[in-house]
Amino acid sequence: MVASKEEKETPKAAPEGAAAGEAAAKAKAKAKAEAKKAAAEAGRAKAKSAKGESALSVKIAAPGETKISPSKSPKLLTYYKTKVVPSLMKELKFSNPMQVPRLMKIVVNCAVKDAVANPKVLDSTLEEIMAITGQRPVLTRAKKAIAAFKVRQGNAVGVMVTLRRARMYEFFDRIVNVALPRVRDFKGVNAKGFDERGNYSLGIREQIIFPEINYDKVDKIKGMTITIATSAKNNEHARALLSELGMPFRK
Repeated sequence: MVASKEEKETPKAAPEGAAAGEAAAKAKAKAKAEAKKAAAEAGRAKAKSAKGESALSVKIAAPGETKISPSKSPKLLTYYKTKVVPSLMKELKFSNPMQVPRLMKIVVNCAVKDAVANPKVLDSTLEEIMAITGQRPVLTRAKKAIAAFKVRQGNAVGVMVTLRRARMYEFFDRIVNVALPRVRDFKGVNAKGFDERGNYSLGIREQIIFPEINYDKVDKIKGMTITIATSAKNNEHARALLSELGMPFRK
């Protein structure tokens, strides 16, 4: 029995409709994938742009590098090796250059009393100290609870950063030659900041003396303590070292 023309065409219509639906689904899925890819690329571009702006605003040095020029030794370190060491050997009557005291580390500590009630104020402090030193600080936390000051054990109360090697010499150079001369009515630093172990502590009342701080973005004036640790065995040798490096002690 021979099938009619209509019977022959009917079974062919179904596969054609299924193919069209499948093609439409594929096109829709492809368009969705392309849109998702474009959104992801836009997000990555935005993140990269924000990272670039952040890197421009605060430049952080890699370990062992200076903040400004990674390929060069800090000029203060070169000055110490060429000028300070021979001068101190003659002044302190040392026979070996290894006896000459040297800088070991510099610790910058900034305590914020308002952080007890509002921990978010530490965000701006952290950014400012990072801009000043070129190294990301760590949060300092209360070691014990003090009810009178509403402080609980473990509360973040400030930030601290420890500088060594190249960053240390660079930071000391900027303190002596740039920051301290910007202090209002500056007459020299107090020579009583030594601790009988060759270490010297210096208090700064305003962070805006550093040129890295944008005055328009400062929400509150904050002070900090800068401790300079040396290898000197007594205060006399430590003061001689810091004086040769340019620390302007009050006379």
